[in-house]
Amino acid sequence: MAEVILMPRLSDTMEEGTVVKWHKNIGDKILEGDILAEIETDKAIQEFEAEYNSTLLYIGIKEGESAPVNSLLAILGSEHEDISSLLKEKNEKKIFVSPLAKKIAFDKGISLDQIKGTGNNGRIIKKDIEKYSKKNKLTYNEVDHSHMRKIISKRLINSKIESPHYSLFIEIIMDNLIKLRNSLNEKKNLNKISFNDLIVKASAIAIKENTKINSSWTEKSILYHNNINIGIAVALEDGLIVPVINNVDKKSLRQISFEIKEKVIKAKKNKLQSNDLEGSTFTVSNLGMFGIDAFTSIINQPNSCILSVGSIKKKPIINNDKIVIGNTTKFTLTCDHRIIDGAVGSDYLKSLKNLLQKPLNILI
Repeated sequence: MAEVILMPRLSDTMEEGTVVKWHKNIGDKILEGDILAEIETDKAIQEFEAEYNSTLLYIGIKEGESAPVNSLLAILGSEHEDISSLLKEKNEKKIFVSPLAKKIAFDKGISLDQIKGTGNNGRIIKKDIEKYSKKNKLTYNEVDHSHMRKIISKRLINSKIESPHYSLFIEIIMDNLIKLRNSLNEKKNLNKISFNDLIVKASAIAIKENTKINSSWTEKSILYHNNINIGIAVALEDGLIVPVINNVDKKSLRQISFEIKEKVIKAKKNKLQSNDLEGSTFTVSNLGMFGIDAFTSIINQPNSCILSVGSIKKKPIINNDKIVIGNTTKFTLTCDHRIIDGAVGSDYLKSLKNLLQKPLNILI
């Protein structure tokens, strides 16, 4: 039985399509998956595939012609099938619509063939669109912005607008760091050291070797901070908070680990004080525990950089010209280009890589 094929809606904003090319002619056999035509939408040229075996019996829109969504594109059926009744039925039903109604329907993503016009000769007018929109209104639950979410939104927008962001990417072999962590955690009656603890400590040492990283921009000058205070991004149910560990480069790994755990617990219990959140000079955001391979972050003002840490992945790597199985992590350093040039950011990542691949230096 013959089937009418209409101009498809190939994007959420598509109002009409243009047939760029027909790949089949009338009378051609069509197999499921064959490309029938190339159709240009408002966004791209896309291929339109046949969904079943048939014969192309009629072409409604010629190459180079445009037509609204749901216009008669083609008729498929059996060879020599009579389609005269379909052609009579489809020659057609032209949709009459006022320019304003057409614009409102497009803005709301409403297909005009779903609307019954009440204007002269069935013309679709503004009130028809509004009536349909009201009848088919989407339902949702509305939750007011929390104070925390408002602050987060304001700070992120300001950061993105004020500082020109760019990101540097590096993949670091983590096998030696894994061995070190296992060794440290063999000792009983001591808090367990996490990979994040080690990365935070290594980040601080790398900053000490690349002091320009530890900076902030002001309209008058660049501030180069003497203290290395690292903010730790912590995900809460209502948003993101960044407690600060002060003077990380001067503290032992165990002390850093204890302070991070303590402040994460406080954050989740909403017991952080204002001084717990102030004075960061660098931020670490670690989503590795959530299975994220790699990502970029928005800089936590007034810092000049933020380090994004992905998960540890087992994969083939080249070691001494041999392919072996190893563990790697992808790190992203996002920088404020007003302060940190690419060479400075690259030197920092080199230092970090050296520390994580030779992690005994983290303990010194």
